Amino acid sequence: MSSGIDHLIINSPYEEPQQRWEYNHNRMAFELAEGRRPSGYTVASTTKKLVNDLGVFVQIPLVNKVRGRVKEWRENGFQGVSGVTKQLLEHWRDSEARQNRFFFCQLEAIETLIWLAEAPDAEKVGVDIPSDGGEINRICSKMATGTGKTIVMAMLIAWQSLNKINYPTKKGFAKDFLIVAPNLTVRSRLSVLVPAGEGNYYDAFEIVPLSLREQLRQSKVVVRNWHALAWDTEEKIAKKRSVDKRGEKSDEAYAREVLGELANSKNFIVINDEAHHAWRIPAGAKLSRDEKKDAEEATIWIGGLDRLNKARGIQTVYDFSATPFIPSGKNSTSENLFGWIVSDFGLTEAIESGLVKTPRVVIRDDGQLASDYKS
Repeated sequence: MSSGIDHLIINSPYEEPQQRWEYNHNRMAFELAEGRRPSGYTVASTTKKLVNDLGVFVQIPLVNKVRGRVKEWRENGFQGVSGVTKQLLEHWRDSEARQNRFFFCQLEAIETLIWLAEAPDAEKVGVDIPSDGGEINRICSKMATGTGKTIVMAMLIAWQSLNKINYPTKKGFAKDFLIVAPNLTVRSRLSVLVPAGEGNYYDAFEIVPLSLREQLRQSKVVVRNWHALAWDTEEKIAKKRSVDKRGEKSDEAYAREVLGELANSKNFIVINDEAHHAWRIPAGAKLSRDEKKDAEEATIWIGGLDRLNKARGIQTVYDFSATPFIPSGKNSTSENLFGWIVSDFGLTEAIESGLVKTPRVVIRDDGQLASDYKS
């Protein structure tokens, strides 16, 4: 039976999605529906798998609530923002004056972060962002791989820095940033976020107006691989065969070692790239062997941030991930999504907007997925 889809790309990457492909269970085919797709994710069905079983779609209520309010705020002219923020927002949306237009998903992601920080409190009534279980304030932007989240990180750094520089006594802004990467390859790629660096994104993508670019150089951006957050516990030190048996570093000594150029910074901002690697083990979770390995990495990552927060104070942790899930140790229907996700542009929306390559699946003659291609 035909899927009903004759072309996947149905929206402009530069505008809010206006249509979506929606599955009709009765016809067992996709149909074109009007309106944007709600934010959510699909989990496997608990029933027996069938060829046409697409799983269960679970909405993300917080994102859907915030999305509508940010849209209304945008249409009303970004009320409540500072002069610098207004200048940046207008600069980013000036499609005629710039060579590289930003995608809608990039603008929505940064506008959501700005709305949370600068919109009037009356507009945010009922918007409660859950904690991750620790003392750090975390906010997550969920963006499909290939939608340009590094550019959003550059926008975030520019917005925060320029406000801090121009309004030094105003709370809620910072000009010092620690970016944590999941591996050395990504760490190298993120060097484009250093304002004074060669090939930086601020110049390449005209993220900052010419009149503000020199100011941006006052900010400090340090990029670290997550391994740099590791430390020797008393237990590890006791097991060492080395003659060096010095005790565990204090939080102060640890912070100075990890932060480097930011050693004297307080209330700085952390940006977690591929933030699904940084999570707290759920209480009572029974993890598989692979999940235990991931948990060890996650514990080092989030534990390191906890130590930095104690020593210096972290203003906000901004998480970016395409798959912000925490393993639950149970079946695939019970993975825990980050509760602090505030914006979402998922893979399906990215495909329908032409931002990522069209997936292709090899199938057998009977229409069922060949075992080698099941995911």
